[in-house]
Amino acid sequence: MKLIHHGGKHTVTGSCHELQVDGQSILIDCGLFQGADERPLEIDFETEHLTALVLTHAHIDHIGRVPWLVGNGFNQPIFCTQATAELVPLMLEDGLKLQLGLSNKEVQYVLNQIDCLLRPQAYNQWFTLPSKTGTPLKARFQHAGHILGSAYVEVQLANDEIVVFSGDLGPANTPLLPDPISPERADYLLIETTYGNKLHEEIQTRGQRLRTIIDRSLADGGAILIPAFSVGRTQELLFDIEQLIYQQQINANLPIILDSPMAQKVTESYRRFKILWGQEAKQRLAEHRHPLAFEQCITVDDHRSHLRLVNRLKSTGEPAIVVAASGMCQGGRIMDYLKALLPDERTDILLAGYQAQGTLGRAIQNGDMQVEIDNEEIEVKAQIHTMSGYSAHADKADLLHFVEGITHKPKVIHLIHGEAESKANFASELRSKGYSIVE
Repeated sequence: MKLIHHGGKHTVTGSCHELQVDGQSILIDCGLFQGADERPLEIDFETEHLTALVLTHAHIDHIGRVPWLVGNGFNQPIFCTQATAELVPLMLEDGLKLQLGLSNKEVQYVLNQIDCLLRPQAYNQWFTLPSKTGTPLKARFQHAGHILGSAYVEVQLANDEIVVFSGDLGPANTPLLPDPISPERADYLLIETTYGNKLHEEIQTRGQRLRTIIDRSLADGGAILIPAFSVGRTQELLFDIEQLIYQQQINANLPIILDSPMAQKVTESYRRFKILWGQEAKQRLAEHRHPLAFEQCITVDDHRSHLRLVNRLKSTGEPAIVVAASGMCQGGRIMDYLKALLPDERTDILLAGYQAQGTLGRAIQNGDMQVEIDNEEIEVKAQIHTMSGYSAHADKADLLHFVEGITHKPKVIHLIHGEAESKANFASELRSKGYSIVE
């Protein structure tokens, strides 16, 4: 068995891992490089020998280079969960328009090529991966709790050993999605370490922390801007805001603005796949509540309306909660809000997710007093808040729980998808517990 990392080994973006065994080769994810990782989008490795692509979930840092893979001649099956199969074209469509400036017709041509290769699979069901030689490998998806449709992948070798690719694991106790459950066996485990050296704030109290920020912001007016990933973070935020409204802890007149066409489409997918929701979310449905489609949530569709809203908030300073992509402030509609409102000390910026090195979000989080947007120097006077309780990634305790929950101790654990400090810290923790680690 051989593992080759084409991305996502020493960074948290560009995930792309190749498993070679008994003359067979499959690819796990094919993601976009982001932030400080500026490698080209073009596929720089051989693809003719690959027999399948397996996708863990639909975030762009795990699927963003799939169009380039297919354009390079790859025409083998692409396996993923049913929800991921629905989200993939939504995510890629947005990326292709932004990255390449393709026309709608050109984008649809690319998406149709990919759609023909998609092979959606149910959770917890073994399926056979195509093989050119030898006994074919088997694989199955298990709930990862990261975003809708996310999964970790178990690959069964001919000798019955199991290789597990974690993808991105979600934290425990999130109300919208079920927790990941450790596999019974993982002879070889490849596990993400995004937060391998950090502990998140308690998820159970994150709604109240959100309310505290909202109350403080309302005291002096101004907007609360929440840069949020269209898949996962946006839905978690809406879920908690609906709860605060239900408990009458948010003024009924405060507008909750979802300004992201992509997030609107993804939220509709979340509503269609209610069967994948966690127990708390299903309980709200049983109470005839609509946690992702409540009356106070206003959506902004066209670009003209978006610009009018930005100008209105800039000129009036009136209170509002605005949720818009992108989560790392690397494009999307959030950029117009930041450019207009970062210089206003009444503005509050709530960073609710991981900010990769080299991104505008990381610069704002680090306290830079000036940032560059559209080739202009923008002064930062806004109040900046980081809320780790909204991370879609497992923290150090969650990752340890996942590893220690594996009944049969792994022979080797490969640490991936993490920056150097995070990986080193987590490696030290695991070695102290007797695990064999490859960083």
